Amino acid sequence: MNNDLDKALDGVGPRLRALRRQRETTLADLSATTGISVSTLSRLESGARRPTLELLLPLARAYGVTLDELVDAPPTGDPRIHLRPVARGGMTMLPLTRRAGGIQAYKLVLPASSGRREPDPQIHEGYEWLYVLNGRLRVVLGEHDLVLVPGEAAEFDTRVPHWFGAADNEPVEFLSLFGKQGERAHLRARPKTKQPSG
Repeated sequence: MNNDLDKALDGVGPRLRALRRQRETTLADLSATTGISVSTLSRLESGARRPTLELLLPLARAYGVTLDELVDAPPTGDPRIHLRPVARGGMTMLPLTRRAGGIQAYKLVLPASSGRREPDPQIHEGYEWLYVLNGRLRVVLGEHDLVLVPGEAAEFDTRVPHWFGAADNEPVEFLSLFGKQGERAHLRARPKTKQPSG
């Protein structure tokens, strides 16, 4: 039994290193996300530090994997990815990315507006891109007060005071791409056709 435990723990380091490389994350980025020092992370990956629950929990959270995946527990035969929705202030957020650092993607569902909720604009570091799937999304951005409909998108620096909510008595669903350090979503577009001169 002890031998199985040692074997499982010995495999954690290489799995952590593989996950970090797969997510294209540096030790410094991971340290900032988890609060675990770079030297401890490095020693965990090399096998010089024995993994503990206190270290594995924040790492599993940062990578968006289960503890079972980190310690290579036997598979249960279920191939589905279980992303857990987060409910906050009536809003439901479903994370769509499972990597630490870089641009994060979410699907958000906002409840129908009961009366016209008073906007409470917030600011924070980052850059956000929104795309409306269903319903009408009210976006207050600085001095602008806009309503986006399905198929419309908006992008903005989150240091500008902003707020969003359902524009009417229907729920609204939208996608959000968010970069913490101001990373912008790079969208490919067709080049403009040259206008004939003259």
